Amino acid sequence: MKIEAYLKREYIRNLVKAGERIDDRDFLEYRSLKIERGYTKVKSPGSAFVELGNTKVLVGISLDVGQPYPDEPNKGVMTTSAELRPLADPYFEAGPPDEHAIELARVVDRGIRESNAIDLEKLFIEEDKVWIVFIDIHVLNNDGNLIDASGIAAISALLDARMPKYEDGQIIRGEWSGKLPVKEVPIPCTTAKICDKLLVDPCLDEEYSMDAQITITTTDRINAIQKSGVGAFKPEEIDQCVDIAFENAKKIRKIVKSAED
Repeated sequence: MKIEAYLKREYIRNLVKAGERIDDRDFLEYRSLKIERGYTKVKSPGSAFVELGNTKVLVGISLDVGQPYPDEPNKGVMTTSAELRPLADPYFEAGPPDEHAIELARVVDRGIRESNAIDLEKLFIEEDKVWIVFIDIHVLNNDGNLIDASGIAAISALLDARMPKYEDGQIIRGEWSGKLPVKEVPIPCTTAKICDKLLVDPCLDEEYSMDAQITITTTDRINAIQKSGVGAFKPEEIDQCVDIAFENAKKIRKIVKSAED
């Protein structure tokens, strides 16, 4: 438990009631967003480093050859994992992924998977052989809203990713045969509810003060929704969150697509 953050809870809630945020942003304003594609250079097929305010996330993409799922024999496989290390936050613990890391990975995975961002049919090699895409999320600094930072980093890394050469049943590491087939750019947008106010992109102090939050991942449609926290959203608040998600996704998607290697 981060005691100092909880001690700020009533202060932050009173600020929000007065129409202010602790970092002086507007309620519907994101923190500054920086994206660096190809962060690990030639060390991995694809990578991206994202800074969302002081939240920092690195995502690496790796590919291997394996077996498809039995119910989708002609499609490649995608899998997502996340690591929350003490390097990023003293309240993260070393060891196997905890429930927070598992939830982070699942929310990011669902947004990418349900949007059909990767053309998995193009990852088919031959019977019982397909490409497996590994999305590895590494949180380097936690200052709140890990879901959006990680989701943006993940799709940016996928856009950066190259396909290794595959000849005579062997992967030729360090040689490439083209780009990973990415056909959609899903963007998550998280909105927190504090008292009766909606705040986009909550920082860490705001997360400790919020009643609930909802993440909506979109392309030209809603791809995934994840709600957390003990509080509730009214139907009209959810409608507002959907509008907020689509509006912010348009802006963020432009930044993602314009990021240079």
